[in-house]
Amino acid sequence: MAQDLSAAKAYEYTSVNQLMWRRFRKHRLARIGGTVLIVLYALALLSDYLAPYDANTRLKGFRDVPPSRIRVRDTNGTWQRPFIYGIERGRHPETFREIYTEVTDEIVPIEFLVRGDPYKFMGLVDSDRHLFGVSGENRYIFLFGTDSISRDLFSRTLKGARISLFIGFAGILISFLLGCVIGGLSGYFGGMVDEVIQRFIDLMISIPTLPLWITLSAAIPTDWSVEATFLAITVVLSLFGWPGLARVVRGKLLSLRDLDFVTAAKIGGSSDLNTILTHLLPNFASYLIVSVTLAIPGIIIGETALSFIGIGMQDPGVSWGVLLQETQNFAALAHHSWKLIPLLFIIVTVLMFNFLGDGLRDAADPYSL
Repeated sequence: MAQDLSAAKAYEYTSVNQLMWRRFRKHRLARIGGTVLIVLYALALLSDYLAPYDANTRLKGFRDVPPSRIRVRDTNGTWQRPFIYGIERGRHPETFREIYTEVTDEIVPIEFLVRGDPYKFMGLVDSDRHLFGVSGENRYIFLFGTDSISRDLFSRTLKGARISLFIGFAGILISFLLGCVIGGLSGYFGGMVDEVIQRFIDLMISIPTLPLWITLSAAIPTDWSVEATFLAITVVLSLFGWPGLARVVRGKLLSLRDLDFVTAAKIGGSSDLNTILTHLLPNFASYLIVSVTLAIPGIIIGETALSFIGIGMQDPGVSWGVLLQETQNFAALAHHSWKLIPLLFIIVTVLMFNFLGDGLRDAADPYSL
């Protein structure tokens, strides 16, 4: 009995933040999602070091090579350090299609901290060290195979993660600010301001999103740099991502603006902007965090879709959508199925964000059953 009273008293004095953290930790899928996303973003940030080759390096003579099989035992059953077999190019006797076969008497050991294509580590320090690779003339390792112009798909997948993952944060930052500011003004002032803003939001929602994205993206000059194209795609995806959030912010502010603490803030001399930012928005900040988490996958999928149909990122830019462009040819895909590997990264990323968002949604209401 005493222990029950002690536990109840401890719960009574537990802060809301502590309750939210406890609730989040109980959500196993959310913890898995958060952990996987941390790993994915770490891979993206360290991609120059982790990838054995530069994203645009062409390895002549190795077009559409299947993924290398890493082995630790040779054909005699002898244990070896991790290695791959050499490969030999030939022609299929019936279809005359290029095929690659392993040369089992040619062992190519995998080495670590090897020298390779130069890069700037984290964009700051010049280096040419890569985590792993192989040595020897015309000897390469292809964990995910190669594409139609002899570029390593593993290196391109890691490099593409930078744009595909971070465009979500860049895009949601713009749409989040627009949604909070416009929705906050609408809900706080009401009246004619609210009416004008709501009719404008109705107009924005009525515009078909995908055709509009295609139209705006097609207007981006093809000779722009990768950085400029990235910024342009981010703006395009963000301009029409804020109306839903603005509607929610407006509804929340309508229910809070007449409460006593808001009136007290006004009497105390708080400006309208300060009242919205300091007193009103923090009261449903947990919902805003959940909304942002669940909106990021939409931005990632939007960029992938635009790049896949050829009006988003373009070579030499690298994103997961760009890598999937080669999968439009079903005949080639039937023979080169490994080119769908970037799609697995997209699916996992979207799932993990949804898992994390579900956990944050539960944690945002720690008193619910």
